[in-house]
Amino acid sequence: MMKLINIKRVYEPAAAADGYRVLIDNLWPRGVSRANSKIDLWLKEIAPSDALRKWFGHEPAKWPEFRKRYVKELENNREPVGVLAAKAKSASITLLYAAKEERYTNAVALKAWLTRGAD
Repeated sequence: MMKLINIKRVYEPAAAADGYRVLIDNLWPRGVSRANSKIDLWLKEIAPSDALRKWFGHEPAKWPEFRKRYVKELENNREPVGVLAAKAKSASITLLYAAKEERYTNAVALKAWLTRGAD
C-alpha cells in the first residue's frame, strides 16, 4: 500500500511533512542550490521525454493527450518507476517540479498514475 504522495513546486520551502523529496524534472531548476535544496533524490529518468514536454507546453487543451502519452512512457520505463513506487510504499514522498503551472504538470499525472486503484 502506498504511503502519502504529495506534490509541491521545488521553489516552495521544504517542510517536515514532505517526507522523502523527489525532483522529477529532467532539468535542474533555475536558482535552486543543490546544497540547500533538501532534495533527497533527483529522478530525472522519470520525467517526460524532451519531445513530449516540448509538444505539451503546459497547454490545458493538450492535457488529456499528454497524460496518455506520459503514461505510455512511464510503462516503458519501469526501472525509475519501480524506484519511486518502492519508496512510496515505505515512506511519504513529495514529488517536486519546477513549472509555474500547478494543475497541468508531470507531477499531477505521475501521482495519479502511481495511486491508480489505491483508493
